[in-house]
Amino acid sequence: MTSPYGSTWTTRASAADNDWNGLTYGDGIFVAVASTGLGNRVMTSPDGIAWASRPSAADNNWTAVAYGNGMFVAVAASGIGDRIMTSPDGITWTLRGNAVDNEWRSVTYGDGTFVAVASTGIGNRVMTSPDGIQWTIQTSAADNWWSAVTYGDGTFVAVAATGTGDRLMTSPDGITWTTQTSAPDMDWRSVTYGDGMFVAVASTGIGNRVMTSPDSVTWTSQASANDNDWHSVTYGNTTFVAVSKTGIGNRVMTSG
Repeated sequence: MTSPYGSTWTTRASAADNDWNGLTYGDGIFVAVASTGLGNRVMTSPDGIAWASRPSAADNNWTAVAYGNGMFVAVAASGIGDRIMTSPDGITWTLRGNAVDNEWRSVTYGDGTFVAVASTGIGNRVMTSPDGIQWTIQTSAADNWWSAVTYGDGTFVAVAATGTGDRLMTSPDGITWTTQTSAPDMDWRSVTYGDGMFVAVASTGIGNRVMTSPDSVTWTSQASANDNDWHSVTYGNTTFVAVSKTGIGNRVMTSG
């Protein structure tokens, strides 16, 4: 019997031992971005197995990368007016001017719009772009430490590591945002959408480092497989997969 996707993992050699923070897939290629390295803070792979280093547009602290409308877009937490880089193929990258020098933590694409969220800034922790090149600052629902953003079912959803009862915000267009009540006030690190459900994971909590919502508004606390430092979650092939920064031989959990 074949193991379900996400349940069996194999170590692969990275192109460089950088601090890889963001990963996406688009147009037949995987692209990862890093916060460390000298001129090589991008790596690409056609299959997720064999990776090649690529020149990053700048040695910024690249935190996330997304793909949409024929463009890869990466965002950074450092840099002076250049915390965006774009590429049509994942190989050749161009620096772009960001709306403001906040610490941008996550970027996603949905309904013709790139949306990025930040952990710093005063009332301006969101920016949007139709093409990844020209960016417009937007008013965040709260000045929380926004760590991740995703798009699903016609809604952008962002989660935060800080805030009191408001560690979620949602938007139909990336421009107008509304705070939502998070299940518990955990250090929420990642959110994704799949099979009619939003799923978020956290790095803190006791047995409850997962929350779910069918509509992005009403969230329910769920039992995590263990109390690891869960930092990223995604969905594919009927399975939710989360990975963590801590744990001994158990840094992956799956659901589906």
